Amino acid sequence: VVDADGRSVPFQALYGEQKAIVVFVRSFLCYTCKEYVEDMAKVPKAFLQEANVRLVVIGQSSYNHIKPFCSLTGYTHEMYVDPQREIYKRLGMKRGEGNNISVRSPHVKSNTLLGSIRSIWRAMTGPAFDFQGDPAQQGGALIIGPGNEVHFLHLDKNRLDHVPINTVLQLAGVKTVNFSNQPQIIDI
Repeated sequence: VVDADGRSVPFQALYGEQKAIVVFVRSFLCYTCKEYVEDMAKVPKAFLQEANVRLVVIGQSSYNHIKPFCSLTGYTHEMYVDPQREIYKRLGMKRGEGNNISVRSPHVKSNTLLGSIRSIWRAMTGPAFDFQGDPAQQGGALIIGPGNEVHFLHLDKNRLDHVPINTVLQLAGVKTVNFSNQPQIIDI
């Protein structure tokens, strides 16, 4: 994988010493991925440190898209790219949309039409119409480490098939987060 400064990092370095939640996104232009990562940005670093777990997002574009995407989403955890999609392929992540579009990520707020228009607009106003990877590539989520122990693997069937973030946090032993915009009622 490649970091935001263009340095290559062995994939195993992300989980060799400690457990890691690794989320593979379709594209940095994909509205569902953007909204999913916006919610991942809400996971407090303290929750991850307390559980000794890393939170990593991997995209499939050029590394020079990492910093703008982090700025757009407010994501401050680790992010890398796999421009040749080597890890996507090794994990068996599929290309193309599955038939079951009824699956719906709780983290996606936009409807399909508006979200697609926003994605196209970001692609058109970005540098040199860079569509940032294979638009048919699906993502997934992995909990791995320390070492080569795989605790969980989910391969997305379509753009809306993200694993709920709290499910992944819980499986990794991390405290869950309130993703609703509604204030919590505290009984005194």
